[in-house]
Amino acid sequence: MSTREPDGPAVNPLTAPLSFRPGRIAAYLALALLGALVGIAGSLVQGGWFPGGLALALLATAGAFFGGLYATGTQLGVGAPAAGWLIATIGLSMGRAEGDAAFAAGAGPLVYLLGGMVVAVMCATMSRLPQPGTKSGRLGK
Repeated sequence: MSTREPDGPAVNPLTAPLSFRPGRIAAYLALALLGALVGIAGSLVQGGWFPGGLALALLATAGAFFGGLYATGTQLGVGAPAAGWLIATIGLSMGRAEGDAAFAAGAGPLVYLLGGMVVAVMCATMSRLPQPGTKSGRLGK
């Protein structure tokens, strides 16, 4: 499981600290923006085409969260679009002083908000994706 550095001790990839390179930071920012866009689109679709729009919005939310996990291979890859989604949906759920709000009254918006949070937690607590090139733990294989 551990790999050997060229001139140093063995490093365990599971306990090694994350390295934040500019490309990785840009990827997390792009995932946060994607999460915000999915949150905005989902808030419009779930109210417009109830109940099919609600299912479509939750599927898009799950796709963004799992896609972040798949693209980065880390739980932070789920957290970035989840944070963008949460900021966008909470911002849209707060009405203005004039009484305008993006969410209508009823159970649909509540199911969308709570369901999206449940999907984010489910994706964040999933086991890590299998790493390529791992060897069998069986002796002689």
